[in-house]
Order: sequence, then structure tokens, then C-alpha cells
Amino acid sequence: MNNSIFSPLSKELKGEFRIDALSKTLYSTDASVYRKIPMAVAFPKTIGDIQKLLSFANTHNIGLIPRTAGTSLAGQCVGDGIVVDVSKHFTKILHLDEEKKQVTVQPGLIRDELNQYLKPYGLFFGPNTSTSNRCMIGGMVGNNSSGTTSIQYGVTRDKVVSLRTVLYDGTLADFSALSPSEYEDKLKEESVEASIYKNIHKELSNNLIANEIKAEFPKPEIHRRNTGYAVDELLKSVNFGGNEEEINLAKLLCGSEGTLAFTTQITLQLDNLPPPLSAMVVTHYKSLEDCLLDVAPVMEHPLQLCEMMDKVILDCTKNNRAQMANRFFVNGDPEALLMLQVSAHNEEELGETIAEVMKTIKNSGLSYAHPVLFGDDINKAIELRKAGLGLLGNIVGDMKAVACIEDTAVALEDLKGFIGEFTQIMKGYGQKAVYYAHAGAGELHLRPILNLKKAADVTLFRNITTDVALLTKKYKGSFSGEHGDGIVRAEFIPLMIGDKNYELLRRVKSYFDPNNILNPGKIVDAYPMDESFRYEIDRAEPEIQTLMDFSDSEGILKAAEKCNGSGDCRKTHQMSGAMCPSYHATKNEKDTTRGRANALREFLTHPQKSTNGFDSEELKEVFDLCLSCKACASECPSNVDIATLKAEFLYQYQEQNGYPLRGKLFAHNTRLNRLGSKFAGLTNAVYDSTFLSGLVKKASGVATERSLPKVYSFNFDKKLQSTVNQNNVIKSKVVLYIDEFTRYLDIEVGKDAIDLLVRLGYDVSLYYAESGRTYLSKGFLKQAKELATKNSAALLAFADQGLPIVGLEPSAILSFRDEYKRLTENKENAQRIADHSFLIEEFLAKQITEGHLDATAFTEDSKEIKIHNHCHQKALSNQKVTFDILNLPKNYKVSIISSGCCGMAGSFGYEKEHYQVSMQIGELKLFPSIRKSKGDVVISANGTSCRHQIYDGTKRKAKHPVTILKEALV
Repeated sequence: MNNSIFSPLSKELKGEFRIDALSKTLYSTDASVYRKIPMAVAFPKTIGDIQKLLSFANTHNIGLIPRTAGTSLAGQCVGDGIVVDVSKHFTKILHLDEEKKQVTVQPGLIRDELNQYLKPYGLFFGPNTSTSNRCMIGGMVGNNSSGTTSIQYGVTRDKVVSLRTVLYDGTLADFSALSPSEYEDKLKEESVEASIYKNIHKELSNNLIANEIKAEFPKPEIHRRNTGYAVDELLKSVNFGGNEEEINLAKLLCGSEGTLAFTTQITLQLDNLPPPLSAMVVTHYKSLEDCLLDVAPVMEHPLQLCEMMDKVILDCTKNNRAQMANRFFVNGDPEALLMLQVSAHNEEELGETIAEVMKTIKNSGLSYAHPVLFGDDINKAIELRKAGLGLLGNIVGDMKAVACIEDTAVALEDLKGFIGEFTQIMKGYGQKAVYYAHAGAGELHLRPILNLKKAADVTLFRNITTDVALLTKKYKGSFSGEHGDGIVRAEFIPLMIGDKNYELLRRVKSYFDPNNILNPGKIVDAYPMDESFRYEIDRAEPEIQTLMDFSDSEGILKAAEKCNGSGDCRKTHQMSGAMCPSYHATKNEKDTTRGRANALREFLTHPQKSTNGFDSEELKEVFDLCLSCKACASECPSNVDIATLKAEFLYQYQEQNGYPLRGKLFAHNTRLNRLGSKFAGLTNAVYDSTFLSGLVKKASGVATERSLPKVYSFNFDKKLQSTVNQNNVIKSKVVLYIDEFTRYLDIEVGKDAIDLLVRLGYDVSLYYAESGRTYLSKGFLKQAKELATKNSAALLAFADQGLPIVGLEPSAILSFRDEYKRLTENKENAQRIADHSFLIEEFLAKQITEGHLDATAFTEDSKEIKIHNHCHQKALSNQKVTFDILNLPKNYKVSIISSGCCGMAGSFGYEKEHYQVSMQIGELKLFPSIRKSKGDVVISANGTSCRHQIYDGTKRKAKHPVTILKEALV
């Protein structure tokens, strides 16, 4: 289709309308296995925009695919029409009715952010998906989401009071509960909305149709059921022989995947916050069968949640940086475990409830361990379970745990039998299944391990799905428990509910959407489930040469393909963590880890202008706002390290297109600082001069608003020789790494580190070297590799002596633990160097743990300290080490600012085109937190860029933790 047809529409919309290759690529996938390149992507700002899109779609027979966070597992959010993303502008909380305990919101509001708003009112929205920190209410309605707490609080359909929608013809319609008289009045009206009511009334008043629904739909006691449209819910109305006085067509739209109407406003019924006290009993089992046998007995108790994880999932958490710490409660190597949470209003009630649950567990005798968790430990366990979906993407190579049969739900009494037969089916296919999720609701997320790049496994994909659909039908279960039908399961709806009921669904679709423009190919007249995959089947894998070593992922392409679309990177700054700072500022999909990984996968696989996929303006654009903070390296459950992928891309792109002057200036910054330090007075005078520094900034492309860092020359060897060990006790030897930033910019930090270590009794030797961080950040990988190779020889000598190599600047010292493994040839040597390289905070924290360091060396004065830690520390180490060492002075009150990324990120924040985004990021959390703190509060920041950003953003001077401790020495 000629793109010119979109020109009038794009001019009419108040929101954005995009037809560029990058935008279409970013919206061609969701969290499913499918890929469909849309014609365009729209970001409506108003209901009027949506009406114009509907009018255009009807005129040109083009489908509209509604989308919020795009985390659907079944392919609901992909299609070849116009993707309509409401996640950017339809994000408001419109009204809260405390008396009715109801809230009205727009569809792009994030679930957890809604609950943050509701908490002060003692209310919350109960359905709790594993994606709750980024999934949106509109998507939850479209999917009828449920999550971990459904056994206590129900599913989204139970909570929807009303929906304001735009119908296919652009007219507005509110669907809410109608009394019998209101319903009768509605049937007398003349409108598109009224015709929907009339047609549905005619259908469901037919006893033959009603009886067919009752006979073929999943068992009604299965509350997680999304197979097709929920016509069975409407039969509960007195209008169709049920016992419910009111009828609410919002129940029908809930779970309809945007195929019936375009929702713009949602009113939800809320619950009181759960009781304040909670405990979680985690039962461990030596076999899956033992675990399943315990489900029914424990569900006799008033559990908040009853979740299961199996060994496959648990093993995935062993190698995930963010989740390793959350495994603390795992005892031994269980085949499966149940997480049983209970709540109470007081300690006595909680103790009694725990005792009752424990009695049931011990009576069964099936579990070999059952620790009880309290407080924040419960949240850590829940985070471990929530990470399960994304962690499945950690399997190296093309074999993946594939979402196709992962959404089966059966009645609780059928669970053991169903799982037994399911296991036999999988054995017949040579599969070891993955079991996790909502055992208490009769739903387990079951996944085969397949390579959908191979035709043979695509055949297995269909065959396994068909066999499990037949098994689910045998138990009268739901094939789509909470993840929806989408593309992967819609084909099987006739099998699951019978042909007559399927034809009913087709008629229902036609009443709402006669031109089939609303998310076509979903639920009825479905796309084939074994076509339109992310990857071409039996393709010849492109050979892509890289300078860095990506063998741990079987190459850079598969490193990008690890992204499964789960969208953890779409959480906003209101959630914990730093991923992705540029997305936090822009709310653009291209600025997420997912967006960057998807773009790299797409353009490496399908180069646009030459055989070199790296030679891509689209990739240049998508990586432009990546700050290389490395938050994704730890927070992404699939460990997609975009910072490393960006470094390789920049190298490859610049090799093809040349290295820009500013890139050269920043990459070779250490050489310039070394030269400037020889004439430090003159250099700093230039930097202090408004006129002269303005010329420097203009020539180098630096933002005029930025202050320039001063350069210095200092003899650290002489300083070390003159520093006295006051106690004359040598605790151990340590190598203090004087990196390029400490040597020429932050000399005071280096001096303070020497003072601190020597006076604490350590035998200090100095090691000078440029880490290569500036080269890495600008894609000068040949120079970075040369430095890594050169430095490794000296570093290995220290490691061979068992000496700790201690660094002050996180981005420099942690490169020894990270990028050097990809830049040097000998992996064993690189790992030995990594094992002996430490942040100074890590080293000192370990000394505390081992009893070599305590409060006696420090002042008893009182001081309040707030910590902002470097992003690389958060990603590759941990923040607690800084917290621990700053708590050495016994009267210091220390807290960590929940700050994410500061926004500077080395040269990023200096660059004139990035300055505004840089400051936006700082303003999200860090700057306001610092401004709120009193003037005598000490701000600690261990990154040189962080300290600079804090000064430019707040005019407060932050101190390195080493400086704070040195000043506290007695």
C-alpha cells in the first residue's frame, strides 16, 4: 500500500503518526513468538484521534491493533494494520470515589502506579500480574488478567465496573451494569450501541444457544478462563435464566483483546488493602507429583497466593544477577516448591494461621523443607517468582521455552490428573516441560523447549499445542487461562467450545465490528498459529563478525535475540531500579532495552541498504539515547546487555562511516587531560572563562550549560611515601588502582584513598593505567582492546600474587570484571583478573565482614549521609557495600537514595543534543531527593560523572565514600 494515503490522516491527528522503518520494526513484535510488520504506528492524544483512526480504517479496510505495554504472550499486540499505542498519552487517573471504592482511569495507566496512588486511601486494585510494574490497565482488561492474587481477589473481569468505548463507527458507548428496566429501555433505543444489545439479547434468549454454551464452555468454577468471548458470563443474568439482577456487557469486552470496541476509560472496583501482617510458607518437594498433591489441602486455608516454581525456573535464577540474592530461602535443590502467603491483622492471628497451614503441610509429609518468610523477604520471594517468565529467555542458543500451551487452567480437583497426562504427552515428544505459576488457581504455565527457527520444531509447536488443547478439552478446562487467545490459541477456539459456539462468537464480533477492523485475526477468523514468526524458518544464519567476544551468547545476533519482549524495561522511574533511564524521560519504545534489542535483531537479520546490517541509520537512532548505564545487564531477566551491544554497534558503524571529531575528543579524553594537566593553571583558566570555555564547548559539541571539569597534576607516589601508618600494624597488601579519572580529574579522591588505606593499616602499592572506558563508550574498540591486552599482563601479575586490585571509579575498575572478558583472548586469565578486582567499597565491606575493620578507627560524631551509587555498581556489584562502610562511624545515619541513573553517564550528559534528556533523568528522582535534604546532609556519590551531574543539577558538592571515611578517621 502506498504510504501517501496516510498523509491526510497524519496531519489531522493531534498525536503522532509514524510510518518509518524503525517505528514499524519496534511495533512488529510483543512478548510472543510472532512478528508482523505494521503499516504504521499511531499515538493518539485524544478520543477525537481515535475516532479519526477508526474512520480511516473503515474507509481503507485497514485493521487497528490497540496496544498498551505490548507484553502479551499470545500475539494480541501484533498485526499488519495500524498499531494504536495509547501508553503514552492515555495514562491518567480520572476520578476516585472513596465511598464506592471505585476508581476511573485511562487504559495506559500502569497497574502498580495505580496502586501507589490508592495506597494512602487504604485501597488497591487486586489482580496482580508478573508484569505489574509495567503492564497497563487497558491491557489487563483486554486480556482479563489475573496474576498471583486471583484466588483471593479475583480476575480483572470481576473488578470492571464500566468501560467507556469508541465503537467501530466512531460513536461513544458506555458499557456498565444495567438493571432489568434499564436493559429493557436499552433494547428500545435506536443506535449502534442499542443494536449490539438487541442482537446479543436475541442470541442468548435462544435456549438452544444457551444450552450449547453451558455444555461446551469451560467449567464455571474455573475463574481463570478467557477462551473466546465471555458469553457464558452473560448467561448469569436474569434476562437469560440466571440469578443476577444486572447485566453488564463490560464483562464481555473484558478479555476480548480489543476486537470489539476501543476502550478509552475504565472504572474499577477496588478492595481494601490486605491485612498489614503477612507470612509466606515455602514448601520444598523432591518431586513434582508430591508438590501437586499438596495443592488441594493447602487451598483449604485462606491463602493470599499459592504459587509454584519448578527446578527449571529455579535453576534459571542461579545465574541472574538481580535474582541470585532472592534465592536465599531455597533449601537444597528442590524439583518444585509452593509459595503460600497468608495475612492477618495482628501477630497472634498471623501465628495461628501459620500454625494451621504448617499442620496441614506436616500431616501430608510430602515436603522436605518449609521455611517461613516475613516482611521484605516475602517481596524478594515474589520478585523471584515474577521473574520466571523473563528468565526462561536465558537459555543460550535457539532452543527456547515457547509460549503456546502455557495458559491452561483446570478445576482444582482435576489438576493432578491433568498434569499427569500432560507430562505423558510431553514425554512422547521428548520434552522436559517447565512448570510454574498459579497452582492454587488450577493454572500452571507449561512450556515446551523448541527452536522455532527449524521447520521440524514448528511442526512440533502445532502438534504439541493441538494435543494439549485436546487434553484441556477432555477436562473441560480453559486453554486460555489469563494470557488470552491472541494468535497462538485462537485457532483452537472451535475445538475448545465447539463449532456452534464458535459461530456464535463470529456473530458477536460482527455485531460490534461488522467491517472487521478491530484487531483482526484474533479470537475469530484467526491468523494461523504456525506462521508469522519472529524468525524465518530454516534460514541461513547470517555470519556477523564482531570485535568483542559474544561467544557466551553464540554471537551478537543471538545476544539480541535473548530479548523475549517481556518489557521489564518499560517500568517507569516510579518503580525501583534504573532500567531504562532514557525511556523514563521520553516514554518512547525505541528507548527501552526491548526496543534496542529488537531493532538490532531486525536490522542485522534484514539489512536495509547493504549486506552490513550495522550500517544502519535506524540503529544509530535507537542507540542514540542509550546511556550505557548497564542497568539492563542485571535488571533485564534475560540479561540483555545493551551497553555492550551499543559499543560493538558504534565500532562497526564508525568503521563503515568514519569516526566523528567529537567522538574522537571524548574517546581520547585521557590524552587531552594528560596534556592539559601539564599546564593545569592555564587549562583551568580557559575552563573558568565564560568566553573561552564557550568556544571550547561550541567547537566540541558540548552543551553550553555544562561546567567543564578541572584538570590537575599530582604525584601520588610521593603522597604514598609521605603517608604514615599511625598504628604500625600491617593488615594486608592491597593494590590501589589510580585510573584515568582519579589521576587527572579527581585527585583529591585518590589522595583520600591513600590516606584512608594506609592509616587503617594496609600495605598499599599503586597501579596506574587507563581503563579504556572512554574508548568503550564511544565505540573505539580497537583502542580499548589494545589497552585491555596491555593492562591484563600487569593485572594478572597482581592476581597471581592473590592481591586485591581496588578501584575508586566504578566505571573504570568494573571494566576489568566486565568488558575485559570480551576484549582479551585468554578467558581464564580474564576471569582471574575479574575475581581480584574490587570497588574500594567492596574491599572495605569484606574487611568488616572478616573482622579486620570496625568502628574504633572512626569518629563518634553524628552525621547524616545520603548515598547515590554509580549505575555500574548497581549492575555489576551491589549498593549495600557502600551503605555498610559508611555505617562504620557508629553515629552516622546513612540511607540510599532510590535514584536510578543520574543522567550524566560519562560524555552523554555533556553532549549538546543530549543535555536536556540528561537533566530530565536527573530531575525524575535524584535532584528532588537532594534538594529536599538539609544543607548539612552529606551527599555521597562514588562516580565522577555522578558528582558532576549532582553539582550541575543542584549546586551541591557530593563526596566519594572514601573521602567521607577519611574525614571520619580519628
